[in-house]
Amino acid sequence: MKLMVKAPAKINLSLDVLHKRSDGYHEVKMVMTTIDLADRVELAERYDQKIVIHSHDRYVPDDHRNLAYQAAQHLKDRFHINKGVTISIVKAIPVAAGLAGGSSDAAATLRGLNKLWGLNLSIDELASLGAEIGSDVSFCVYGGTALATGRGEIIEQIEPPPNCWVILAKPEIGVSTAEVYKNLDLLNVQHPNVEAMVQAISNKDYDKMCSLVGNVLESVTLHMHPEVALIKEQMKRFGADAVLMSGSGPTVFGLVQYDSRMQRIYNGLRGFCEKVYAVRLLGERVDID
Repeated sequence: MKLMVKAPAKINLSLDVLHKRSDGYHEVKMVMTTIDLADRVELAERYDQKIVIHSHDRYVPDDHRNLAYQAAQHLKDRFHINKGVTISIVKAIPVAAGLAGGSSDAAATLRGLNKLWGLNLSIDELASLGAEIGSDVSFCVYGGTALATGRGEIIEQIEPPPNCWVILAKPEIGVSTAEVYKNLDLLNVQHPNVEAMVQAISNKDYDKMCSLVGNVLESVTLHMHPEVALIKEQMKRFGADAVLMSGSGPTVFGLVQYDSRMQRIYNGLRGFCEKVYAVRLLGERVDID
């Protein structure tokens, strides 16, 4: 038996870090939403108990380092599954981009194996299992738009944002999330107003939403990687309504309402960056039934 599951990327409309916790993680408060840029995760049942990862992207690990592998292993161990699975990941989301590609692949694996192995777990149970794999996996299980707190695993679903285009540009560099957090000085950063962002989204106020985008990690990554700052400036210059780095970077996204302006920004960025995408917001929660 085989099945295919979509694994959409996410962006952070607002990302704040409150403090470092005693367990070594950081306490965060952020608004995340899914976008119409997705990997495809294909699951095929095996009877030799192995977990096999296939991907044509050389940057995707094919062993226990892969979060989809960890998701399958976690389900096997927790529910004593005596079958294996071949997980084929067709990448569309850039790797190590701040778009939760690996976490979304893991979430898709959890949702898919729930059906393939007949576990009949609720979406809340799957999200709870996802939290044990990675901080963004819980959100990716649900999809949609949410306020995430704790280390990112406490998810409160909120209204989807006003629909618009999302233009993404990822420079050809890698960013270490651990290094970004290590260099984060919480006494000397501008904290975004996350509560106001939630309210703006609830009110479907596009202009207010655009004025409130913020990411406390951005200044660290921009200092470490000036090319990210260059892309951000170019996106602003081409006329995006709001521009922000997603996650710990290096991907920068711009929001824009009108097709003509979207096309102008997209074409303009192609001269500065090879990986440029123009997609729509999804914003709606996943239905596993």
